[in-house]
Amino acid sequence: MRASKVLPWVTTVARLVLGGVLIAAGALKIGNPVDSVLAVKAYQLLPEPVAVPVGYTLPILEIVVGVLLVAGLLTRVAAVVAGLLMLAFVFGIGWAWANGLRIDCGCFGGGGQLGAGQEPAYLLDIVRDFGLVLLGGWIVRFPPGRFSLDGALHLTSDVDDEENEQ
Repeated sequence: MRASKVLPWVTTVARLVLGGVLIAAGALKIGNPVDSVLAVKAYQLLPEPVAVPVGYTLPILEIVVGVLLVAGLLTRVAAVVAGLLMLAFVFGIGWAWANGLRIDCGCFGGGGQLGAGQEPAYLLDIVRDFGLVLLGGWIVRFPPGRFSLDGALHLTSDVDDEENEQ
């Protein structure tokens, strides 16, 4: 099988994984926005007037970008936003680790505080999120993949169509 036949399928899997993670993360936080705000504040990275709106809007942004990726709509833009989000998360977790904070990443809900006897899993969180950055980069380079609304609506450029059809 030629690489040009496999690339669109790899992109589709990347879209579904990255989009699915974002949807899950946002969905687990959206029902309790106060905990999302507390998680953002726990990083001690953003000033209070910025941390509060970030905490409230982050779950919505994650869900919207995740849905766009799963649907394959505005694929390249959604992948750029997702990749930048993941880079921000990598930076934030690294910041917390470097500054000796003992918090939960808050990635999938929770208020950022560790339970009794829990240890932070910073390295695992960074590796996971950096892997998701790489998926975002792949999607930007090889959009939109199979079963995408971009492809069905012919929203991709001729170059992208040729790469995905070969």
